[in-house]
Amino acid sequence: MGLALITVPVFSLIEPGLVPVVVLLLMLPLNAYVAARERHAIHWRGVRWITVGRFLGTFAGLWIITVASTRSLGLFIGLSTITLALLALVAPNFTPGRTTFSLAGVVTGVTETSTGIGGPPYALAYRNTSGPTLRATVALCFLIGEVISIVVLAMGGLISLEMLKDTLMLLVPLLLGAWLSRFVHHRLDGPIVRILVLAFAIVSGIAVLIRAL
Repeated sequence: MGLALITVPVFSLIEPGLVPVVVLLLMLPLNAYVAARERHAIHWRGVRWITVGRFLGTFAGLWIITVASTRSLGLFIGLSTITLALLALVAPNFTPGRTTFSLAGVVTGVTETSTGIGGPPYALAYRNTSGPTLRATVALCFLIGEVISIVVLAMGGLISLEMLKDTLMLLVPLLLGAWLSRFVHHRLDGPIVRILVLAFAIVSGIAVLIRAL
């Protein structure tokens, strides 16, 4: 939970070319693993409505990445990271329905396709659920959405051989982290994971903003 929120701001500071394609590619095996590991806890109704919104938002995200300059994209990454993380932290409790799930999908489609970040809307929609439901459902939503985004980005000619090489290089530490997670994931419930990830995202987002300015 929170791979993009942690990696995107850091990658934006040290190697902007890794965003968003490499992040999206790295998330495929990770989310497949997490969704399969706790598949019994998946909230299928939410997955369906989120996917509808996710598909629609993807094309707006593609437009942003094709027209934005490097500096503008950095500003957008920083601002969207901070805004979405704060929203997920301070929003009041509510019972999500199909409108909420669809909206979360649309926002994620826009931000994840253009920046690689899409977690906060999902964390907001599932803020009151258990750790297994949060992790498995969000992982499956990410997995479906990432496939959509990667296909759209590939059709737009925005995926290069160099990006695929970078993905393979980073795959080893990713798989190591996924394997190590098996020893601690059952000890971390939804609220703990969400707060830690979102707090890191806010700090990282501020660092990206400072650099872009």
